[in-house]
Amino acid sequence: MSDQKRVQWASKIGFIMAAAGSAIGLGAIWKFPYVAGTNGGGAFFLVFVLFTVLLGYPLLLGEFIFGRRGQTNAIDAYKQAAPKSVWHLTGYVGVAACFLVLSFYSVVGGWILLYVLKAVTGSLSGLTQEQYGTVFGTVIENPIQTLAAQLVFMIMTVAVVAKGVQKGIERVSAVLMPILFVLFLLLVLRSVTLDHAVEGIKFLLVPHFEDLTPESILYALGQAFFTLTLGVSVMVTYSSYLPKTQNLPGSAGSIVIMNVLVTLFAGLAIFPAVFSFGFKPDEGPTLLFTVLPAVFDRLPFGSLFFISFLAVFFFAALTSAFSMVEIIVATVGKGDETKRKKLSWTSGLLIFLVGIPSCLSYGVLSDVHLFGKTFFDLADFTVSNVLIPLGALLISIFIPLKIPKQELFAEMKSGSAIGYRFFQLWYFLLKYLVPLAIIVVLLHLTGVLSF
Repeated sequence: MSDQKRVQWASKIGFIMAAAGSAIGLGAIWKFPYVAGTNGGGAFFLVFVLFTVLLGYPLLLGEFIFGRRGQTNAIDAYKQAAPKSVWHLTGYVGVAACFLVLSFYSVVGGWILLYVLKAVTGSLSGLTQEQYGTVFGTVIENPIQTLAAQLVFMIMTVAVVAKGVQKGIERVSAVLMPILFVLFLLLVLRSVTLDHAVEGIKFLLVPHFEDLTPESILYALGQAFFTLTLGVSVMVTYSSYLPKTQNLPGSAGSIVIMNVLVTLFAGLAIFPAVFSFGFKPDEGPTLLFTVLPAVFDRLPFGSLFFISFLAVFFFAALTSAFSMVEIIVATVGKGDETKRKKLSWTSGLLIFLVGIPSCLSYGVLSDVHLFGKTFFDLADFTVSNVLIPLGALLISIFIPLKIPKQELFAEMKSGSAIGYRFFQLWYFLLKYLVPLAIIVVLLHLTGVLSF
C-alpha cells in the first residue's frame, strides 16, 4: 500500500533538476578531478563515461521504474514487491548509507563555507601554494570553526527539506542548478583561454591507456555509481513522487547527460588552469583547497572566479544533501507531511552529532584510528566501498528477479514512446552486466580477485 497523501513534483523539469542536483555533488566536482588527476586523466574520463552510460544509466532507470511503481518510501516499496522476505533490508542499506554519507559530507560542506568566508574577506589572496596548504590545514584542524560550519551546512539543508518536496527541494533546486551551470560555463571559458591551457585540455580529453591500471578502472566504476547517487535508494524515493506521465527513460538520460557534462566542466575548469601555471594534477583530495586558490590568485579578477567556483561547489553539495535527508524523512514519515518538519530537524541533528568525530578527524581526533583509518576516512570507505556497491548489487538483482518483466515494460513505457527492443537492451544490461561489474569490484576490494 502506498503512502497516504503522497505528494508529487510540481513539474517534469522540477523533478529533473532535483534529481540532477542529487547526482551532481561532491562526487563530480570534488572527487572526480583528484581521482582523474591521479589515475590517467583522459583514459580515466573515457572509462568513467562508458561505465556511466552502460552501467549507471540502466541502474538509474531501474530505480526510477521501481520507485514510481511503488509510490511509497524505499523500504515499503521492497515490502510491496517482495512481501514476507528480507529484501526490504536493501532499503535500510540505502537509508544507512545516506545517513553516514551526510555525516562526513556535511564536514566538507562546512569546509566550503569557511573557504567562501575567507575568499570574500580576501584572506586567500597573495599566498604561495605552500601557504595555501598551511591555510587548509589550519581550517580543518580548528574544532570550533569546523563544527560551527558543519552545523550551519546542516541547518541550511534541513531548512529546505522541511519545507517539503515542492516548496523546498524542487523550488530551491530549480534555482540553484541553472546558476551552477552558468557559473561553471564562465569558469570553463576562462580556464580554457589561459596560456598553455591546451596541455590541461589534452590531459583530460586525450586518453593514454598506458596510464590506466586495474585499480583505475575500478575507481572509474565506483565514480560512475557515486556521482549518480546510485545504490542508496535515493532515486527510488525521488521517483516515488512522480506521476505516470513522466518519461522515465528520457529523464534518466537527461540526468546522465547533465552529470557527465558537469564532470567534464569540472575537469575543464580545473586542469587547464592547473597546467597553465605549472602545477601538478595529482595533488589528491586537497586539490580544490590548496592548488586552485593558488591558480585563481594568478588570474585577473581571480578572487571573483574563485568565489564563483566555491559557489558552484557549495550549491552542488547542498542539492545532494537535500536528497540524503529526504530519503530518511520519507522512510520514517511514510508520506505523512504533518511530520515532515519535526522529522527533518530531528534527522539533521542526529546526522550532525554522528558527524562530529569525522569533523574532528583532522584536529583533536587525528590520532584516533579504527581499522587503521580516521573516523572521516572510515565513514568514506564504508559508504564508497561497501554500502554503495552492496546496495547497487542488491537493487540490480532485485528488480529483474522480483518484478515481472511485463510489469517493468509497462511502467517504463508509461509516459514514453520507447519500443520493446530498447527495453530488452536495458533489461539485459541491468540483469547481467551491472551485477557482474559490481561483483568484480567487490571481489577485488575484498582481495578475493586480483588483476
